[in-house]
Amino acid sequence: MPQVKTDIEIAAANKPKDIETVARKIKIPATCLHRYGKHAAKIDFSFIKKIANRKTGKLILVTAINPTPAGEGKTTTSIGLHDALCLLKKKSLLCLREPSMGPVFGLKGGATGGGKAQIVPMTAINLHFTGDIHAITAANNLLAAMIDNHIYFGNRLRIDKKRVTWQRALDVNDRALRSVEAGGRTDSFNITAASEIMSIFCLAADFDDLVKRLDRIIVAYDLDGKPVYAKDLNASGAMSVLLKDAIMPNIVQTLEHNPVLVHGGPFANIAHGCNSVIATKAALHMADYVITEAGFGADLGAEKFLDIKCRTAGLHPDMVVLVATVRALKMNGGISKENLAEENMNALETGIVNLERHINNLKQYGLPVVVALNRFITDSKKEIAFVTRFCANHGVTAVLCDHWSRGGKGAVKLANVVIETLSENKASFEFLYPDNLSLPDKIKKIATNIYHAGKVEFSDEAAAKLEQMAKDGKSSYPVCIAKTQYSFSADPQLLGAPEGHTLYVRDAYLSNGSGFVVAICGSIMTMPGLPKTPAAENIHIGTDGKIKGIF
Repeated sequence: MPQVKTDIEIAAANKPKDIETVARKIKIPATCLHRYGKHAAKIDFSFIKKIANRKTGKLILVTAINPTPAGEGKTTTSIGLHDALCLLKKKSLLCLREPSMGPVFGLKGGATGGGKAQIVPMTAINLHFTGDIHAITAANNLLAAMIDNHIYFGNRLRIDKKRVTWQRALDVNDRALRSVEAGGRTDSFNITAASEIMSIFCLAADFDDLVKRLDRIIVAYDLDGKPVYAKDLNASGAMSVLLKDAIMPNIVQTLEHNPVLVHGGPFANIAHGCNSVIATKAALHMADYVITEAGFGADLGAEKFLDIKCRTAGLHPDMVVLVATVRALKMNGGISKENLAEENMNALETGIVNLERHINNLKQYGLPVVVALNRFITDSKKEIAFVTRFCANHGVTAVLCDHWSRGGKGAVKLANVVIETLSENKASFEFLYPDNLSLPDKIKKIATNIYHAGKVEFSDEAAAKLEQMAKDGKSSYPVCIAKTQYSFSADPQLLGAPEGHTLYVRDAYLSNGSGFVVAICGSIMTMPGLPKTPAAENIHIGTDGKIKGIF
């Protein structure tokens, strides 16, 4: 029998348990499950309402240093930590986002972990799963169709065709859709992960809140400059019908058969990058330890989790696990991917400033921080010892983790440190900025305190839009900054821990249903493109009938 090596082969060799058996571990009865085959299900709202008054567990955020092609393993670490806590007989539950098919068929690949720290069914989760993202896409595009239909049939609301702000969406990377002609006007597509419907879906407290948020979406402005809402088009009811099943959280399992909630999938570079509030809050009533992750590096995902999701949902996180790798730190020190297998202390000493910046940034929120050093076979003892000492000198424990190769057993030390940290430290969580700060000042606060920018510049268009939002009473909203994930700056080539750079805000828009303002920085696009050689070229069904090529 050939040696099992790839993630998809490891997942295929696993024998998952029936989802009802997995759900019983967290006392969800079979009558409260809507099954999607043998190994995935949705949790009925009747159960979520039933547990709403239970005491809440500890909330652990897993984040990472800035991502590199070397890989950091944030999702893998989240899964490994969850499995380890379960091995220690702790009541643990993990909340993850649903993968978008854009990265799956593009550059990044799947998002279900790796090695022996994965969630399954791996291929189903990475592809259509339970259809949630398709439902969000359909709701988004139904609203777009109703806008153009309203204009076509007389335009009773006097919509200014030049000021239609609602865009269509598709869960595929397709740069050709960044500008299209539709209904006699120029339009564009977002990838579904960047759609306002996605962020509404993930921030809604329940179904009723979802409908209220859909109502208040601003789709356009009329000829007098006044906003036109989705409720003015009588669109929210039909949109909510499309989302009625999707809004129920999904339950799957790890390779070690521990339950995981997977729900919602916004990107952290162009959206707020967190799984659904509904899933997170439900998990907190079902477990003593709840692990969740936020997308990309801590400068994006963690900041948005803490300043947007926690603010919106009234969540109080208890600690942060910051994932780093020796390989990624060496890349931040200027070494190419091809040379990462070689010991290079100079590059590590140069690049470790990226880890230092993230540690210091997270401490601003009053949360205990533990570093999970995700081990690769090429890491030398000298390199590992250097990172461990560096973290200790900064008052942070670094734990070497082998969950990729050993599953939960490889993260038991991390789990014990997490338990100890939670028992010895009480979080004094606070937001980075108050609600009453102006929108430009909120952007400046993030830019200076998190990105360490020297200054912030606004285009005339962005400045005018932010001023209008203030006049419309939206200054209390938090800010969601869209920028590259590869750097603290808006320049993806500026690695390490740059200081004094300029953050250029080229555009801004109001996500009124979500309840935040988006600031577009640098060259970031809300519809990504495929790479020169997309992952899709290697994905196929083999002669054995199994899907191949997803990594």
